[in-house]
Amino acid sequence: MTARTRGVVLAISTSIMVFAFVGGYLGQALAKDDTYQHLRVFEDVVSLVLNNYVEPVDVSQAMKGAMKGLADGLDPESAYLTADLVKALESNDAGGAAEVGLDLTRQYYLRVISARDGSPAARAGLRPGDFIRAIDNRPTRDMAAYEGSRLLHGQAGSRVSLLVIRGNAADPHVVELVRERLAGPELTSRMANASTGYVRVAEFSPTTAAQLKQSVDTLAKSGASRFVIDLRGTTRGDLDQGIAAARLFVRDGALTVRLTRADQRERVTAQPGDGAVTAPTALLIDQGTAGAAEVFAAALAGNDRADLVGINSLGRAARQRLVKLPDQSGLYLTYVRYLTPDNDPIHETGLEPDVEVELPEIEFGSDPPPDDAALQRAIDHLAQK
Repeated sequence: MTARTRGVVLAISTSIMVFAFVGGYLGQALAKDDTYQHLRVFEDVVSLVLNNYVEPVDVSQAMKGAMKGLADGLDPESAYLTADLVKALESNDAGGAAEVGLDLTRQYYLRVISARDGSPAARAGLRPGDFIRAIDNRPTRDMAAYEGSRLLHGQAGSRVSLLVIRGNAADPHVVELVRERLAGPELTSRMANASTGYVRVAEFSPTTAAQLKQSVDTLAKSGASRFVIDLRGTTRGDLDQGIAAARLFVRDGALTVRLTRADQRERVTAQPGDGAVTAPTALLIDQGTAGAAEVFAAALAGNDRADLVGINSLGRAARQRLVKLPDQSGLYLTYVRYLTPDNDPIHETGLEPDVEVELPEIEFGSDPPPDDAALQRAIDHLAQK
């Protein structure tokens, strides 16, 4: 191995070791022979590339590729971030005050988790599961979800062009959206029929639990003896806000379990005074139900306080933190996962419905059916209790 090769291997390996120890993920694993073996294989690969590739290798690009490849082997929410993206993340710079209302995850390309109620994306007909192939002609292949989200933000009134693929369609659709400042209500409610109250929770915030309690009380005064809470497409909000809302419905027992490295588990339990709402409840979920909404749903379902109606939820119930590297780039890493009260995984697994209601296939540009089959099924299900 040449001196130059050894230097490159050392530089890249040092970054990996920093990631491993500072991030706290591979610290124990590195003591194992198999992990050292992987590092030796990596060293051999770098040596082969530097000594045999047809052109001189850009060491900086090789470093980025190694870091990105390492992050890509983790969950979709973990990612390698360039120095510019790290700076933006540390300064809470979302990319602009206006947006189009899309929440994204990474699955080869960027994939839509949900389109926020009433947002430009929702009005344009974008749906969970749609793939964003490009943003303003920038390919999203292997792009971090955080980077994609920043590209969707900007000044109010500015335009953004998306290349969208739905289902197995061969040809993408070009969608032009105008960014807006979104400030819609996070919670709305109404009577679904004479005895069933309907509450739509669009996102979770520090006031959601109080708003939810107020809505349930108001609907009860109007005659509601059972409730449907709609969590479809609900992705936003801190995970602990889902726990706070769950306390309204769960009188005792575990609400969730926080899982950290080395299989350390912290049970979060109900407290005296919890469980004020005792009426039969159903929760509507779909592939856009994520984060705090999943923690909330898992807490109620795991304590037999609600049945889940719809299709599998997304499976994104974890926290990430930034691990900076010596060149000021960084790795955005999952470090805590939230489990169901029964210690079952949510992250990358999702929640299964008790009552499955398949989503209708909607061609791009077509309106959804006027009838809400999942809501009606939830109402009928509650009526049988």
